[in-house]
Amino acid sequence: MKTFLLQFFTWWNGQTLGTRFHTWRHGKEVGQDEAGNVYYEGGVDSEGRTRRWVIYRNYSEASEIPPGWHGWIHHRVDVAPPSESYKPRDWQKSHQPNLTGSPAAYRPKGSVLTNQHRPQVTGDYDAWTPGP
Repeated sequence: MKTFLLQFFTWWNGQTLGTRFHTWRHGKEVGQDEAGNVYYEGGVDSEGRTRRWVIYRNYSEASEIPPGWHGWIHHRVDVAPPSESYKPRDWQKSHQPNLTGSPAAYRPKGSVLTNQHRPQVTGDYDAWTPGP
């Protein structure tokens, strides 16, 4: 019952009832990533391409899509990562969640949300003034 109510009243928690119904009618599961997000395709969009979407395991967070799936879902590549031998490059970093709005967000010195003071101005900056 709790799952039904969450799907009925929230859009940020997994999938809504409309998405569940659309997925049931038109969706074909393509694969799943390491975070548990499930990817689907089916139907045609206004440009004639196959419609692709993701159902997040937890909260809907677009930055949680890995690079291989990002390319597929945005039609940059035609082959989904499970269908090919996609290996991340050694320079690619693992996913880090978006921390904006959380207590772990970046707050520089002088921010109103910290108790640190902004460093004093050194005076080495001259403001530009237009000439005559």
